[in-house]
Amino acid sequence: MKSFLKKITPRTIKVKRREYITKYNNHKLKWKVIKYLEKELKNNQSVEKLEIINFLKHNPLSVFPYKYTKEYNPKDIPVYMDSDCNMKYVLQDNKRLYFKRGWDDEQIKKYYNGLLIEQDIDSPHRYEVGDFCVQENDIVVDVGVAEGNFSLSVVEKAKKSYLFEVDEEWIDVLKITFAPWKEKVVIVNKYVSDTNNNNCVKLDNFLKKEKLNFLKADIEGAELQLLKGAKTLLSTQHSIKIAICT
Repeated sequence: MKSFLKKITPRTIKVKRREYITKYNNHKLKWKVIKYLEKELKNNQSVEKLEIINFLKHNPLSVFPYKYTKEYNPKDIPVYMDSDCNMKYVLQDNKRLYFKRGWDDEQIKKYYNGLLIEQDIDSPHRYEVGDFCVQENDIVVDVGVAEGNFSLSVVEKAKKSYLFEVDEEWIDVLKITFAPWKEKVVIVNKYVSDTNNNNCVKLDNFLKKEKLNFLKADIEGAELQLLKGAKTLLSTQHSIKIAICT
């Protein structure tokens, strides 16, 4: 009976049903988070926890439950078309940041707005804070590059940038974005791990003859393997700045 109903139910109703279920589950999860934080607050007073609780009580569940996120609106982001490569882009510090072919304006606006929120000065996910940042002539390694917003933000300061990404569509995008700096940006289509093979590479091997100054990694759970593959590098080179975000 269930399979029969699935076949005859219009797609629009299926989509609305999924949206309702997602909204309901997020609402339940939000209140679980609130109750957990309220319990924690009794044991340990925290201005940040109080701010998060107040935000969640008046807003939907969010990855970044902070007031500053309200300052960002996808509608305010202009999207441009590059007819030469048939790719759309936004301007980040007057530099073109391209996106995957086939993405529409709405998709790009929403995605880039999320990046702006993520890298806001008050964001817990921000890669650079105060003196913890890329300096002039640094060697930068960016693991899990995706669209390349971080590397683009530091490309003019960096002496050399190594960009690791395995998504073929993003690699095509990165080649266009970083074309103006191709003499100092190297795009590597491999995973960074604790083994060396056709698909993976250890930083110990890759940077054997190179000094590392700033390492940014956003690789969704594979951080430990990356660190294991960089044991020698991390133990012999000093003052390496490492930003690992999950």
